[in-house]
Amino acid sequence: MLDLEFGQASDPGKIRKNNEDAMGSFIPASPEQALSHGYLFAVADGVGGYDLGEIASATAVSVLAEEFAKANPGARLMSLMPRLVQLANVAVHDCTLARQYNIKSMATTLVACALRYNKAYISHVGDSRCYLVRSGSAKQITDDHTWVNQQRKLGIITAAEMRESEARHILIRSLGPEMFVAPDTTILDLYPGDVLILCSDGMHDEMSEEVIAAIASQEKAPGEIARELVAKAVEIDGHDNATAQVIRVLSVERMSSMPRGRPYK
Repeated sequence: MLDLEFGQASDPGKIRKNNEDAMGSFIPASPEQALSHGYLFAVADGVGGYDLGEIASATAVSVLAEEFAKANPGARLMSLMPRLVQLANVAVHDCTLARQYNIKSMATTLVACALRYNKAYISHVGDSRCYLVRSGSAKQITDDHTWVNQQRKLGIITAAEMRESEARHILIRSLGPEMFVAPDTTILDLYPGDVLILCSDGMHDEMSEEVIAAIASQEKAPGEIARELVAKAVEIDGHDNATAQVIRVLSVERMSSMPRGRPYK
């Protein structure tokens, strides 16, 4: 059976009084539910420049977790995840129309990871990221939905110029502003010892993949690693909220290749 351990941490940073990041999870209540549903983790970052970022991020994470729990047992996660992200998007968009929020605009990024058997399914919108740490190396799995990243892919600017650009936080995709959103979804094979990190830009902006890998590869509890990642980001800069979820895979369960139903003749 898929077995894992996880921890999380968040810090408002040195400048901001409120924390517009949100994080959430769905942990199966039994081995049977681990097989039928799996695990879910999510990090959202309320977009600066909009109102009520903390409402947007909290809404996105709570809707995602609630709908994941209500999904049909055995649902295909590759199609379920983008559908749930769209439901979260609609919920944030509806908040902009609610009277209690005085019809204020709001938006959030979202990165979510569902795990079942020996697979991870990562859906994201915006620039909150997922990293895979394996054998001492970190690899960015998600692709930022930012204007500068789009310019880099077109060859207009270099990766170094992108990292230094003052426009690096301008998003081309986020949850909330529009009724419909198109998340990117990636599938990963999992192996014992793998570490997945979901984080907001307040964390990943402040350290290289080598630093992330060094911290995440320590033989410490995931919660301690998450706190160390966040504390390092705040120590380096601290101008933004910083959040990290750390998921360590202890064992996986291979999907059966046995045929189902009556044999074909």
